[in-house]
Amino acid sequence: MPLCAGRAHVPLAAQFSRWSGIPFVGLRYASIMQEHDYQRFPSFWDDFSIRRWDLWSYVDARDVAQATRLALEADTTGSENFFVAAADTCMPTSSAELMAKVFPDVPIRKELGEHESLISVDKAHTVLGYEPRHSWRTHI
Repeated sequence: MPLCAGRAHVPLAAQFSRWSGIPFVGLRYASIMQEHDYQRFPSFWDDFSIRRWDLWSYVDARDVAQATRLALEADTTGSENFFVAAADTCMPTSSAELMAKVFPDVPIRKELGEHESLISVDKAHTVLGYEPRHSWRTHI
């Protein structure tokens, strides 16, 4: 099964799948981090705007490997696309407070966990069985 990264391939993959019957899985990774990268996280904490561009998201490289393996083994049809992120943000500030301070006009449509990722991996969980297992919080 071909894998695509990024949104540019989504319409092309869907069309090609319809034409050929070959299933495609697209994975959209948050900022990929390794354990040594977590030491940089405190440099983001004083200025909420530094990582607002990606909603303070990240994903551990080991979870990237897990999601990629699950995508390759998935029994899908058509063209399916998934976000892959950690379960939490890269900030010690609560997710609700981050949103209120940086994006005050954006409505929050569900109750947020204390540090819950603002990038939903619900579809990856439901369809692929993806479960983020690694967090910077166990390393700093």
